[in-house]
Amino acid sequence: MFRQQKTDLAARLVMIAIILFLAELLLFQHGDVFFLLFTIGCMYIGRKRMPKLSGVILFWFGLISFVISLASMVTFRISLFFILVYIIWQYMQSKKAPVQIQPIMVERKHDTSSLLERKPRWKNSFFSSQKTPERVYEWEDINIQGGISDVVIDLSYTVLPRGEAVIVIRHLIGNVQILVPYEVEVRLHHSVIYGSAIVFERKEANLWNETVCFQTKGYEEAEQKVKILTSMIIGTIEVKHV
Repeated sequence: MFRQQKTDLAARLVMIAIILFLAELLLFQHGDVFFLLFTIGCMYIGRKRMPKLSGVILFWFGLISFVISLASMVTFRISLFFILVYIIWQYMQSKKAPVQIQPIMVERKHDTSSLLERKPRWKNSFFSSQKTPERVYEWEDINIQGGISDVVIDLSYTVLPRGEAVIVIRHLIGNVQILVPYEVEVRLHHSVIYGSAIVFERKEANLWNETVCFQTKGYEEAEQKVKILTSMIIGTIEVKHV
């Protein structure tokens, strides 16, 4: 019920922001309407003509002009301010009470086929931080995406299957920490706009729009190994032994 109320409130606020934006655009800035349409047209035509030089120039001219035009509007700046305040507040709340992932899995067999429905242990979360429970849990490959939060995955409380276990995490802003037993081999493929990567004794700081790859020496021949694929806009990936 509480989540539903939050969703309804967010929808109402977005609707109010759109109405105010259109009101300012149509009532007070008539010329900007045609300019915005012109910039959208430039982006559309430029995208069609890519990868030609004329298409690239036209697309980026339209995009930059569109952003500058939006930024000059009072409604847009006010909305952006309140969005940032809301994001910071939600992030502070998530720090206080991170969500623990419960090792409960439900299987249901359909009457019409042999297909099994498995309830995923990990769920996408925009604001709530997530971490594995501090007790034994059954392993399941991880494939999640998050917003502004932290993720902690401790592999010392589970038994990895033979072969390659997979962890895929796509993140906006926050830190991801993965704790790996010493006997498990690791391969990491990490992409970030700005942040850092700490992989055992190796540290890569101040990464700007880079992709880094690391692999332990015995990964190819190991019976138990973990492939980690992560991407984020701003944040730190840390892989350490426990």
